[in-house]
Amino acid sequence: MPQMAPLWWEILYLTFIILFLMMNTIMFFSFNKKIKTSITSTNIKTLNWKW
Repeated sequence: MPQMAPLWWEILYLTFIILFLMMNTIMFFSFNKKIKTSITSTNIKTLNWKW
């Protein structure tokens, strides 16, 4: 059985991916709060303009 990569390297790789995803989700949620407020205000403006 040829070992593709050592176990510690796989663990490091997985931890790096998990940290990257966590950072992305934190960034997304922090920006989402700002974006949601702007989107709701623009949506209200467009709805008022349409009707």
